[in-house]
Amino acid sequence: MQEDRRLAVLRAIVEDYVATEEPVGSKALVERHGLNVSPATIRNDMAALEDEGYLAQPHTSAGRVPTDKGYRLFVDRLTTVKAMSAAEKRAIATFLDGAVDLDDVVHRSVRALSQLTRQVAVVQYPTLSRSTVRHVEIVALTPSRLLLVLILSSGRVEQRVVELDADLADDDLAALRSRVNLAATGEQIALAATALHGLLAGDLPPAPVTKVVVDTLVDAMSDHRSDERIAVAGTANLARFGDSFDSAVRPLLEALEEQVVLLKLLGEATSGGAVTVRIGAEGPYEELSSTSVVQTGYGPDDALASIGIVGPTRMDYPSTMAAVRAVARYVSRILDEG
Repeated sequence: MQEDRRLAVLRAIVEDYVATEEPVGSKALVERHGLNVSPATIRNDMAALEDEGYLAQPHTSAGRVPTDKGYRLFVDRLTTVKAMSAAEKRAIATFLDGAVDLDDVVHRSVRALSQLTRQVAVVQYPTLSRSTVRHVEIVALTPSRLLLVLILSSGRVEQRVVELDADLADDDLAALRSRVNLAATGEQIALAATALHGLLAGDLPPAPVTKVVVDTLVDAMSDHRSDERIAVAGTANLARFGDSFDSAVRPLLEALEEQVVLLKLLGEATSGGAVTVRIGAEGPYEELSSTSVVQTGYGPDDALASIGIVGPTRMDYPSTMAAVRAVARYVSRILDEG
């Protein structure tokens, strides 16, 4: 019973401190949260939580503030991630459904997430090496010129024009298109490339055309330009945290300029819709110990890339976790339907 009450006290202090940025006292807790015990009992609970490292007292006779350990317990004891309101869900859907290509999806999603959370949002472009081939289209622009269209599960579309030394008959084009899709569709990039190379040993006529088509498609698959690209939005939101976050703003602004640093900060994309939270010193960089990261993976199948929020440890974790998860799900759905 005592443990449950202390957890309720910790939860109330976290919520009030996030909302007010002021140390929280026992009298305020009793008045705001209806804990049904005396201020003296609350003071005893606060002292116990402080002794255990969950709270800190910034000044003598002041109220308490959560520590990183306190935030961690608060996040770990969340029974469910806060549900998004119907209006928030409609806003996400309306904003993202108008996307026309992968770049547009990424930039719309990072802007939506920063606006929902009023934090800095970071979205990693889908990792090509974990994508699968959704479809390959081969279109004859002229009898001796082909357009190759490679469509990946990540939503990425690659187009290449191939010039042939001789005209290609319609029947040979149809056979080539069929065999290429049979070999590559549904396979991850590396396996698809191997399967396409296997066509060169087959009986597809004419052999020179098969070779140039296979080589061109494999080259398109091996283009890793997007594997370490990052989109960022909401940097201006850092200004609203004022003096309490001032010491962390400069290193965080520097980190936002370094894509390798951001990728490490986000961490590996998680599958299955799991939202991970790294608080303060749990992150990979000591100079960002005042920063928390709320992150999940997105993609139509296994997680292809990371999406998340970077901000001060004094953040609204339930709402931020809900927003990150919701935007990731919408983006995954769009890529799956694309």
